[in-house]
Amino acid sequence: MTLPRPVLLAILLPFAVLTAYALNAVGYIGIFASHLHPAGLQVLSDLVIALSLVMVWMVGDARSRGITVWPYLIATLALGSFGPLAYLLMRGSRTGAGAAPVRNWA
Repeated sequence: MTLPRPVLLAILLPFAVLTAYALNAVGYIGIFASHLHPAGLQVLSDLVIALSLVMVWMVGDARSRGITVWPYLIATLALGSFGPLAYLLMRGSRTGAGAAPVRNWA
């Protein structure tokens, strides 16, 4: 996946503001506590599955590009989508012999 940096920043910055608002309102534990009913558990489970798949993709992509992926995996586990968004921002600026070819999925 290759998105232009402005698009990634347009996703990351409002998400950071929303996250800061939520953390200020209920705290880190409160974000998880709000998902302790059946509908919330479904959403939380879906997020865990989706981010797990993204982390598997990040590992493979980072290996093919010769990038250290551990900081982004840790960020994903601790901060959710911030890890993959930061990885995509960093990855877009890295080119080199180990870079995977860009695929046009359209």
